[in-house]
Amino acid sequence: MTDRPDTHQGDKGGMRKPAPQRDRTKSARRRAREFALQGLYEWQLNQADAGAVDAHIRELEEFNKCDRGHFDALLHGCIEQRGELDAALLKFLDRPLEELSPVEHGVLWIGAYELVNCLDVPYKVAINEAVELAKSFGGTDGHKYVNGVLDHLAPLLRPEEVKAHRAGRG
Repeated sequence: MTDRPDTHQGDKGGMRKPAPQRDRTKSARRRAREFALQGLYEWQLNQADAGAVDAHIRELEEFNKCDRGHFDALLHGCIEQRGELDAALLKFLDRPLEELSPVEHGVLWIGAYELVNCLDVPYKVAINEAVELAKSFGGTDGHKYVNGVLDHLAPLLRPEEVKAHRAGRG
């Protein structure tokens, strides 16, 4: 198990705040992913207008420390492309989309969105960042599920990069 006091048991719970000791070392992009996940979580639960969710997230403390461009791309891109992202993810899910927790679903959207649209982010980084989001905010073993799904999705979305990486391992 973990020694973090904020560990949440179960997959259907709400968003957790990450452990405070990590905050000092977060990159602006990681913060953008965290804020995007919070926005996606809010959007899924409330079905609010994306613009209203965006405005609310921008008011949160520490938002000024995130990569705003990446936040915009992730939040709005995931919402706009949710149908395509879900279609890609479905091939590798072991349950219906409706059974995913909102946190897992949001993390999978972010990971899949980065694999499709953020070619400046290496595929391994996109997967690892999604896993870290799931560890920080998701259920106990949600990160393992996220890792498995995205690891299977990556070769479909970035075949040449995955092939080159795997060949380099030797």
